Amino acid sequence: MATTNVHSDQLYIEGLANNDSAVIHVIYKKFVPKVVSYIKNNSGDADQAQDVIQEVLILLFNQAKVQQLKLTCPFDAYFFLLCKRKWLNELKKQSNKGVTIKEELTSIHESTDEMVLQTEHFDEKQQLYDMMFSKLGEKCQEVLKLSFSLPSMEEVAEKLNVTYGYVRKKKSLCIGQLTQWIQETNRFKSLKNES
Repeated sequence: MATTNVHSDQLYIEGLANNDSAVIHVIYKKFVPKVVSYIKNNSGDADQAQDVIQEVLILLFNQAKVQQLKLTCPFDAYFFLLCKRKWLNELKKQSNKGVTIKEELTSIHESTDEMVLQTEHFDEKQQLYDMMFSKLGEKCQEVLKLSFSLPSMEEVAEKLNVTYGYVRKKKSLCIGQLTQWIQETNRFKSLKNES
């Protein structure tokens, strides 16, 4: 990537990460109409457009939280391209064949394409993690969720009404199982090779 300077539109990413309703309102006012129009003009409707927009906003929120996402291109181009690609993937799934929609130039910034690829890569990893997490037993899921949300393992043990030693061992076993399942998947191997 030619430049690693953070774009002035970073305020939108920070607003999403902080769940700032004023920033989210501005995103809906400035950037969403273009996406809705695009999807409606390409075999979709307003409800489908809103679904795509919600998925992308949640993805950006998660990426901003987990990876401290730094925007290196205009938010408009980045957001639009993410929504557009997600919509094209939806159309491919629905029709079960290739979709040919005339590709217009969405950005003259190569950093936009780079950022979109990073975000899509993050999304794939997140989906793989969520899929494997759902395979864990109920107790493992509960221990891991609490250990991610509470500040200390002592509080997790107290909340579950078990000993500190038990909860530490259980967390270790659950993470070990989750890691093993993730590493055994073909998706993990292909994601690892893309990194």
